[in-house]
Amino acid sequence: MDDGSTFVYSNPFGGSWYWDENDPFNNGARAQSWSPALNETFRYGIDKMRGVNLGGWLNTEPFIAPALYEKYQNASTPAVDEWTLSEAMAADTASGGLNQLEDHYNTFITERDFAEIAGAGLNFVRIPIGYWAIETWAGEPFLAKVSWTYFLKAIRWARKYGIRINLDLHALPGSQNGWNHSGRLGTIGFLNGPMGYANAQRSLDYIRIIAEFVSQPQYKDVVTLFGIVNEPRAQNIGQDNLNRFSMEAYNIVRNAGGVGEGNGPWVSLHDAFLPRRSWVDVFPNADRITLDSHPYMCFQGQSDAAMSTYATAPCDAWGSLVNTSMANFGLTNAGEWSNAVTDCGLFLNGVGAGTRYEGTFPGVTSSQGSCDEWTDWQSYNAGMKRDIMNFALASMDALQDYFFWTWKIGNSSVTGKVESPAWSYQLGLEQGWMPKDPRAAIGTCQNIAPWAPPLQAWQTGGAGAGDIPASASSAASGRLHPYRAGAPCRCYLATHPRGLYPLYLRLRLQLPRRRVWMLGADGQMHRIRRVCLFLFRRVVIWIRGLIRHRRRLRLCVLRRRGLHRLRGRELLRGMCVRGCSRPGGVDYADSWGVSCWMGCSS
Repeated sequence: MDDGSTFVYSNPFGGSWYWDENDPFNNGARAQSWSPALNETFRYGIDKMRGVNLGGWLNTEPFIAPALYEKYQNASTPAVDEWTLSEAMAADTASGGLNQLEDHYNTFITERDFAEIAGAGLNFVRIPIGYWAIETWAGEPFLAKVSWTYFLKAIRWARKYGIRINLDLHALPGSQNGWNHSGRLGTIGFLNGPMGYANAQRSLDYIRIIAEFVSQPQYKDVVTLFGIVNEPRAQNIGQDNLNRFSMEAYNIVRNAGGVGEGNGPWVSLHDAFLPRRSWVDVFPNADRITLDSHPYMCFQGQSDAAMSTYATAPCDAWGSLVNTSMANFGLTNAGEWSNAVTDCGLFLNGVGAGTRYEGTFPGVTSSQGSCDEWTDWQSYNAGMKRDIMNFALASMDALQDYFFWTWKIGNSSVTGKVESPAWSYQLGLEQGWMPKDPRAAIGTCQNIAPWAPPLQAWQTGGAGAGDIPASASSAASGRLHPYRAGAPCRCYLATHPRGLYPLYLRLRLQLPRRRVWMLGADGQMHRIRRVCLFLFRRVVIWIRGLIRHRRRLRLCVLRRRGLHRLRGRELLRGMCVRGCSRPGGVDYADSWGVSCWMGCSS
């Protein structure tokens, strides 16, 4: 391995590894005898994706790597997400500062894990990353660019053991869901709120960078799936907005790699917590798109029923839905699932959030008992392990193409052991409640109406792939597209919710040393003590001054809403900040409580 240590590679399924530093891009390795080698065609819909997530590695989560977060629970601002964790680490110079995160990257997942994954009969890994793997902007505390170097190691290790990668953009600027695994707990600032469109444009730029990289000949056979947004919340963002964003992201990926089988990765779209049927015919004839769902049984109503009662629950809940989606949408995968049937686990719902099961979660008053019986895996008897095994086998058979969440859960620094055992595939293998051979799941659900492969030709990059009808393409297109330098942009200044005043600007990307007063780069509205009142005529004069004399333009938000400086060059780099001019109204003016905002629309 990289540190000079060695281990014995054990693969009982006929897998073969290959590594030659003089031939670093050789794709001859095979994870198992039944999985195509990397230089062979993986027949999606026929060959099964049996995968596991490497969650909490390059995009940390409190319940997966609790020791990182436990260290800073007594800080002035306790670490609850990677944003606050990064701030706490940066202030802790005595312990190495922010470089502590690289220590985590270097040790949490290693080459040995990839070897064990192949030896466990799995042929895919899903790797979540945050946007800071590419860059950060001023004011963002994340460790920038370092995690990308470890993703490159992941590619090398996956290639060595014949494992394919599903790369997932897990955290986007502004946060796509407001949950801790999006990088920042709190509000949703992606396609929502005052910086929603700017953050979406920034995300498209990162998607382009990633797509161009993984579409290169030396990587395209290893990184074969690309999840463009993890778990966006449609109830806050809206499916129409997600459709437009997804169409732009799809086009970016296809422009990077080309259309047709073997040209760049499959595009994985999360269902945004909408029924799978909501996505049927949204992108007809789109080239190689897979629908990603995350079926969990543990975050709703809680029950103290024995684990044995859940033996067929995955078959009953998920089996027919997956069959229907495979027939009506196309390739459908479960990007995340686990063995959890309760929400018991340290930090599982978030740092300090408690659990629904014990009645300590906000808004929950009833308790089902103690979580100890679910988390004390060292006390599991043979019956409990058998019951968890049955649940796992039923889940695998019902979901068909899947990625278990997650491969590894780190030990608590307080108890010295794993506190969320239902989420660790590795621990399940060691302790006997995960199958040594995932093919043992075949037939568990006794599927009486299975979907019959193959997928249609256009769904796998064959004839007709990419021939999206103009009506569908235009319906899913909108104001989210890369800005062309020097292109005209029609802008609106909303001074009142009932009125729009068109202005015309010719924006340019090169705005050296210019700063523009806008809403916060963090997506938040910042309180100020004085109210800015600018007349429309004065703003027009300032816009002319911006064009002619390169002076600063100040755009104000009324009603005691604060302002935050953004560098104009950063704001406009590769993008046009676009509004959403609705008939008879202003860009989200009512929902934001904003009555003065400058945005652009096509």
